Amino acid sequence: MGLIEAIVLGLIQGLTEFLPISSSAHLRIAGLFLGTGEDPGAAFTAIIQLGTETAVLVYFWHDIVHIIGRWFLSLIGRVPRRDPSARMGWFIIVGSIPIIVLGLLFQDAIETTFRSLWIVAGTLIVFGVLLGLADAFGRKERRLRELTWPHALVFGLAQSLALIPGVSRSGGTIAAGRMLGYERRAAARYSFLLAVPAVFGSGLYELYKSIAHPCASAAAGCTPEVFSPLETAVATVVAGVVGFGVIAFLMNYISRGSFLPFVIYRVLLGAVLVVLLAVGVISPA
Repeated sequence: MGLIEAIVLGLIQGLTEFLPISSSAHLRIAGLFLGTGEDPGAAFTAIIQLGTETAVLVYFWHDIVHIIGRWFLSLIGRVPRRDPSARMGWFIIVGSIPIIVLGLLFQDAIETTFRSLWIVAGTLIVFGVLLGLADAFGRKERRLRELTWPHALVFGLAQSLALIPGVSRSGGTIAAGRMLGYERRAAARYSFLLAVPAVFGSGLYELYKSIAHPCASAAAGCTPEVFSPLETAVATVVAGVVGFGVIAFLMNYISRGSFLPFVIYRVLLGAVLVVLLAVGVISPA
C-alpha cells in the first residue's frame, strides 16, 4: 500500500474510533479494498490509534490534568483519598488492568485468529444488538460521581473485549455503562478517559517493536509491515485531527439522540460482510 491508502485509513480511524461501530473492524475491512488488498495489521491499527487518543487528551485536557493532579496529591496525603477526582484516577487504573492482562495473554490471537472476517462480522452484529438492548433498557440515571469499584472493573472487562475487531472499545464500554444504569454522556465520557492508558500503552509498545525490530523482508518467517514509518505517521496525524471533531460531535449528539442509528449500521455492515464471505467475494483470512 502507499501514502494515499494510509491517509484513507487514517481518515477511517478518526471517523470510527469514538463512534460505537469499531474502528479496528473498519480498518480490517477497508484494507481489502485498498492497494494490494492486504490487512493493514494489528500493529498499524494500534499505532494510528495514538492519533485518536491524542485527540482525547486535547479534548479532555482539563479533566485529565485535574484527575492526575488530585490522584497524585492523594498519594502524598494532600487531599483526601475519597476525593472524587482522586478516586477517578484509581478507577481508571483498575479499569485498565483487564485489557493489559488479556492483551498480553492473547497477543498472538489478537494479531492473527481474531482478525478473521467471520469473527469481525459476528461481533459487529452481536455487540450491535447488545448495545441497542443496553441503550433501550438501561436505567439511564447514574452519573460518573456514582461510579464504584465493581462498576469500574466491569467497564474495564467490557473495554478488553475491544481486543477483538468488531466489538468497539467505545461500544463495549458504553453498552456496559448503560446496562449498569449510567447516563449516555457519563458512560461515553468514562469510556474515553478509560481508553487513554490502554491505547497509549498498546500503541507505544507496537511503535517500539516496529523501531527496535524492523522487518524488511518475509524471510525466515518475518512479515514485512504493510506501511512505511512515514505513511504510518501521516495516517496517525490524520486520525487525530478527524478524531477530535468526532469526539465533539458524539458528546453533543448523545445528549439528545440514541445509539439506534449505530446499532442498525453495525448489523447491516455485519450482514453484508457475511454475505460477501459466504459467496466467496472476500476471504476471511
